[in-house]
Amino acid sequence: MQLEESSDAKKDASFICGVVEGFYGRPWTLDQRKDLFVKLQEWGMNSYLYAPKDDYKHRAYWRELYSVEEAEHLTLLITAAKECNITFIYALSPGLDITYSSSKEMVILKRKLDQVAQFGCTAFALLFDDIEAEMTESDKEAFQSFAQAQVSVTNEVYEHLNQPKDFLFCPTQYCASRAVPDVPNSEYLNTVGSKLAPGIDVMWTGPKVISRLITPASIDELTEVLRRKPVIWDNLHANDYDQKRIFLGPYTGRPSALLAKLKGVLTNPNCEYGANFVAIHTVAQWSKCSIEHAHDENQSSDAVSAVSADIKLEQESRNGRSDDEDVSLPMLVYHSRLALKKSLQLWLPEFKRTKSMWGPISKPHVNNVPPVTFNATGQSGVPCCSSGSLEEGGTSPGSAPMPTADHSSAEDANELASDATLTPCLVDGTESAGSSSMVSLDRVAECLEPMETVESTSSASSQAKNLDVEDVDDHDVKESPVKEEMPSAPEHEEGDIVMESERKEEEEDYQLSVDDLCLLCDLFYLPFEHGPQGMQLLQEFNWLKLNAHLVASNPFQPTAASSPEVKEWHERAQKFDAMSHALNKLFTRLTYINNRELLYELYPYVWDMRGVVALLNSYVKWLSFNQGSKQGFLSGEQEPWVFRGGLAADLQRLLPLESVNDLFLYKSPETPTRQVYTIRPYLASDERNVYQLCHRLHIARTGANFCDMEKIFHSYPNLLGDIHFGAFVTLSPEFCFVVEDDNSVVGFVAAAANAKDLQRQIRVAWVPEMQTKYPELFHGHSTEKSNIPEALKDLATKLQRLHTNDLPDALLTYHPSQLKMWLSDTVIDHSVSKRLLTCAVAALRAHGSSGCHVYDVDVCSMEFYSRLGFVELKNVTHDQDVMYFGRIF
Repeated sequence: MQLEESSDAKKDASFICGVVEGFYGRPWTLDQRKDLFVKLQEWGMNSYLYAPKDDYKHRAYWRELYSVEEAEHLTLLITAAKECNITFIYALSPGLDITYSSSKEMVILKRKLDQVAQFGCTAFALLFDDIEAEMTESDKEAFQSFAQAQVSVTNEVYEHLNQPKDFLFCPTQYCASRAVPDVPNSEYLNTVGSKLAPGIDVMWTGPKVISRLITPASIDELTEVLRRKPVIWDNLHANDYDQKRIFLGPYTGRPSALLAKLKGVLTNPNCEYGANFVAIHTVAQWSKCSIEHAHDENQSSDAVSAVSADIKLEQESRNGRSDDEDVSLPMLVYHSRLALKKSLQLWLPEFKRTKSMWGPISKPHVNNVPPVTFNATGQSGVPCCSSGSLEEGGTSPGSAPMPTADHSSAEDANELASDATLTPCLVDGTESAGSSSMVSLDRVAECLEPMETVESTSSASSQAKNLDVEDVDDHDVKESPVKEEMPSAPEHEEGDIVMESERKEEEEDYQLSVDDLCLLCDLFYLPFEHGPQGMQLLQEFNWLKLNAHLVASNPFQPTAASSPEVKEWHERAQKFDAMSHALNKLFTRLTYINNRELLYELYPYVWDMRGVVALLNSYVKWLSFNQGSKQGFLSGEQEPWVFRGGLAADLQRLLPLESVNDLFLYKSPETPTRQVYTIRPYLASDERNVYQLCHRLHIARTGANFCDMEKIFHSYPNLLGDIHFGAFVTLSPEFCFVVEDDNSVVGFVAAAANAKDLQRQIRVAWVPEMQTKYPELFHGHSTEKSNIPEALKDLATKLQRLHTNDLPDALLTYHPSQLKMWLSDTVIDHSVSKRLLTCAVAALRAHGSSGCHVYDVDVCSMEFYSRLGFVELKNVTHDQDVMYFGRIF
């Protein structure tokens, strides 16, 4: 579908509009780039800037000529672009180590660009971004300033190439936060403006590396300095700085009035090619706005119309979208939500295109960005964060080191500025071991960009914070303290693994809809804001959490349960549950699409988001089943946008779990699966299934013959459940959770907030019941002539320990709660164990507990609990036969 062009756009054919491939990570394939060229042509765009960091000969080894194979590849790309009337702009970044005054370097630089010109390329760019603002001694003798050196080289290359029609220059000070001291007074930018050849266009990213808003006034100011209209290199949708985020929202924050003030716009989008449909298509829509509507004085009527559209769209988001109804605006007036709606209607058929994909899922990001050093006077802005109400503030010169990646730099995620102190951070934004940040969250939030982070200063779990989510290797995790080896059980349950042949798009229940895509985009919206449905998730859960006291048991107000406030709480809990089910439906439908390439790109993000929302939904159900939180939440009140990780991380931080970040580090499945595991509070009706699971897991653990063990336990069908689970579910049911697949219960966690009270209640109530139920196991075990089968003697010992062993005081000081967890090996999702534990820990934390222990850990379960962050507590008991594991939260 070709976008309608305004008469003004047709007049200005020199307006550059397209895509820059300039991120760190796995490059787009030849087929993807060809597909891009076709789409750019269909949508009325005209340019593609080639600057991928995977091409080392573009930057690190810029002097080296391309090999025969590389030359053939570039020639194919340039030819494909020409066939679609797309200008292929080849970019070179020599700034890392070029000697500007060296004639030999100039010969090498010209030779490299001449080679690319022989491939058929007619448009070029020289990029001097993210480099040290220093010159060699010989350069200092030849040039008066750094800017003059760059301009001299650029002008000479421009003349050598016969002044090509399209020639771009990216300055070292490429955004306002990097201008020294500011844009109007920057000696560097003023030199570029006065000395650079008039036919060369200058690139600019806006106020920041990733700019939330680019105003006409800021562009007027820049144009006066540069003496030409700038070309925007737009990083709004760039995601190479955060592996947890992908941006599917519409182009926004750029008033249409900019069209008359810019020479062009090139968007630098997500690393995942297929996920960029909305990002690129909405830029195309924006670029077709009528110039007559692009002036502030002419926008009063349009503004009213846009406000009306906003109201209508807000009502749609509250009451359900209506695709049959249209929100009308004057022709060629841009509105981001309407643009999103149009893009989604065109994106939907892409999911039905047949594209194959094999092998393990891996995100295209890189974990390590090539380092760059800086001098003490180097200029840089402080980069950011995640949410909608964040206002960008100015940054002082030298407040943070300059990032290494093009504008959306991953290195920005590695450096955090606090006053004059740099806090070392990992790629995922967490603080490195031994580092600390004393900077105020409120103060930092004023000047953050989307790759900047401020982690909680909590002292606990500092090791966990150093883990990169993509480095967590769960493949060899023993998912259960007992390995269930049922006869002829397949490694994966049938229907769990998504196979190429298992496509049910023809069936209505499995077809993706525009509503599904709208939810998808709202959950992964933009760097500075969540979409309406994403914000709704945050707001609903936060309200339910803060008002959990409404459903708390109050013996002095027996009629409170029927109050309007309680009714509202339960209604909103049901609403949150419906939102969770909608996300489950999106997840399942996504696994059935024909476009497996697109599935592989989106699956890790949707899988993670589904798990997070399901976890929160489990917690809401726990609040409902157990009459709320008795002591309230002790944390989780930080503003969400001062952290990294997007909506999923913002949702996670609303749980009272700031000290157990390791439980949120998951590695997504290497192969797409559609199995959905549901974690929920334990119900009385679950007892039979839980007891049966205990039975199967114990038999698998002993390694005994299944039939023989069945005969032995025939007279004691509930014994294993009573020993391992019965006391918890009877005396502390409010802290018990089960996990189930589509068929049955496949795991459980049982806990007690106060282990000492639990032990007392066991002796008073549970043990007498067990003595009545199993008299021969209590009284007959003391004699060697007992008729108890050998296989039951260890279990009889465990029963007797229930009323003979005391918990050490040293254990209860820091680990006052007790916990037990079992999970079937049929669970193929390695995050389930962490999510199940998270539910229990959140419930315990909400009741004031600060740590828990596992009693009587054996060799089979040591690794399982260790993987979940438990450590052996060696000095809490003198009993060599009993082993305790614990963790603090």
